[in-house]
Amino acid sequence: IEITSYSEVVMATAASDLMAPAFSNLFVQTEIIPHQHTIMCTRRPRSAGEQSPWMFHLMATEGKHAEEISYETDRMAFIGHGNSIVNPQAMNNPGKLSGSQGSVLDPIVAIRYKIILEPEEAATIDMVIGIAETKEICQGLINKYQDNTPHKDRVFEMAWTHSQVVLRQINASEADAQLYGRLASSIIFTNASFRANPAILINNHRQQSGLWGYSISGDLPIVLLKIESQANMQMVKQLIQAHAFWRLKGLLVDLVIWNEAHDVYRQVFQNDIEALIPSELKDRPGGIFVRAADQISNEDRILFQTVARVNISDSAGTLADHVNRKLIAKVAISRISNDEKYTPSSTPISLPKDLIFFNGSGGFSPDGKEYVIVTDDKSKTPAPWVNVIANPNFGTVVSESGSAYTWTENAHELRLTSWSNDPVSDATGEAFYIRDEENGHFWSTALLPAGSKSPYITRHGFGYSVFEHKHDGIYSEMVVYVDMESAVKFSVLKIRNQSGRSRKLSATGYTEWVLGDNRMKTAMHIHTEVDPDSGALFAKNQYNTEFNNRVAFFDVDYLKKTFTGDRTEFIGRNGTLQNPDAMSRIKLSGKVGLALDPCAAIQVPFFVADGEEQEIIFRLGAGKDANEASTISKQFRGAAAAGEALEKVKKYWTNTIDAIQVETPDKAINLITNGWLTYQTISSRLWGRSGFYQSGGAFGFRDQLQD
Repeated sequence: IEITSYSEVVMATAASDLMAPAFSNLFVQTEIIPHQHTIMCTRRPRSAGEQSPWMFHLMATEGKHAEEISYETDRMAFIGHGNSIVNPQAMNNPGKLSGSQGSVLDPIVAIRYKIILEPEEAATIDMVIGIAETKEICQGLINKYQDNTPHKDRVFEMAWTHSQVVLRQINASEADAQLYGRLASSIIFTNASFRANPAILINNHRQQSGLWGYSISGDLPIVLLKIESQANMQMVKQLIQAHAFWRLKGLLVDLVIWNEAHDVYRQVFQNDIEALIPSELKDRPGGIFVRAADQISNEDRILFQTVARVNISDSAGTLADHVNRKLIAKVAISRISNDEKYTPSSTPISLPKDLIFFNGSGGFSPDGKEYVIVTDDKSKTPAPWVNVIANPNFGTVVSESGSAYTWTENAHELRLTSWSNDPVSDATGEAFYIRDEENGHFWSTALLPAGSKSPYITRHGFGYSVFEHKHDGIYSEMVVYVDMESAVKFSVLKIRNQSGRSRKLSATGYTEWVLGDNRMKTAMHIHTEVDPDSGALFAKNQYNTEFNNRVAFFDVDYLKKTFTGDRTEFIGRNGTLQNPDAMSRIKLSGKVGLALDPCAAIQVPFFVADGEEQEIIFRLGAGKDANEASTISKQFRGAAAAGEALEKVKKYWTNTIDAIQVETPDKAINLITNGWLTYQTISSRLWGRSGFYQSGGAFGFRDQLQD
């Protein structure tokens, strides 16, 4: 039996890890200590006075000797490019881990034990992770917990004792702790059941700065308690107790209490509430804020209820009633008939030949104007090979696997879809699928996120990328490009039926909205709706300080379509884009609105006879307001408009890169200089100011050099 552990190393603030994880990871160093079956990690200091923490991970067996022990600290080596923690290559390759260590690009700690168990034999595997301020203290912890079973047992005893001390400290019971823990999950991961009514959310027109006058920054999660009756003072005590519990667990929350009493004893009630609050927590970040509701303007009342991750009112029952209430109905859409015995045909697409400087994965086309990449589920590029496609105010980064992110106006401040910065998994916020409606079998138009086993051909050109594939007799070609002037991205999908029979298929496009710099901050404020004029799916984030009027859209030409604005519906509970729940249902629900996990997904069913072709054009874009978004969406409808936009792209780049031609004895220099350097400089640096590893959107000369 092989037992393998896996943990990703951060040792930094959550903010720095979210902002640029690939950059943050560069400062972590790992060291394997074989004789102690341990991995140690530290973070190199970036300034003279910075204190660098040390962490360790060890495994030990009780009752059985390990036959073989191996280690891994490189996430790319463990997971493999294009894979995820769901299907890491290390678990498909039995035997020893590679043992990489040192200044790895993406640090992890993984240890593999191989043990042999006879019938009825048992063994205990201890997995330990610890952290210390210095290497010496860290080493002492390793020595302490390596083989000493009494010390390990003592840890569990002390953990239980500590939990009891914490509960006694705040005078809470185990049942209280369970209740507060369940509530904490809705603070960390927003839960629509605790959000304000959509009728309130839709009327908010204020941003984070509106909170500052109440001494609240808005940087921390907000829990709002509206208390009206003095008879319900117990609920106030519970929330103050919950706040103390969360603080002891490291979860900082701003607890806002509104005194909504209307009788003559309102001020007495106010004084009673404030008397319960420790002075060091009053009106402090991560503290408790008591306000008289009648002194808050209606606009600010709407703002507070909008930004609160948890809204609680004594008029709606006890705290336990709030936590146990389930208001979100599950999607009631029938499942598609899925023929698990169906075996798709396996005639692959014809692979390109005569590529220049072919390296095993890709090479230049004979005319040098495209870079052609061949991939499949077994053969992938060593890292994402991307194309930065942009005009002066809008653009997208597309990798050879099909993963993409799109922005408008500023590649950092106004991302329409998610930027992953993960060269290992190459995660995406945009995806396209083809499904056979007769048997439920589906696959993605590019290798990720749900590619078939047949080869994919990716062609990165000047201002466009093309993804070709053939699976089960269905040839697909998706051309991705942006208009040279307007904020619109085209994903033109051509389907050709080469199966020898008529087919009922569907095409599904998916985008994961951000509408800001980071989805974790913006998702709860995004409002999705259907534009009555154009029929496009709209999304806006009125809480965005700088771009609150901007409206993003996702659209398709087909009138017969279903859609959803709910990511939870599309992916499913604990689901992934590799196997989203929506692809097992006959259609999408049409659900849009506020307090959702926002996305835009459109599904188009169609019929294609043998030998015929269908074209489906998806458009993703943005306007400075709803009118402009609607205008752009309608302006570029139809195959003629999409084709004209592509011709303008090709014409512009041909005229630009052909203006200067260089001839040297070195064919490689000629190839790169005559087109690619000019294209990348203009599209990526001057216009997009973005790329896969850095998406700063910055204008400064130093910023450009750094990026």
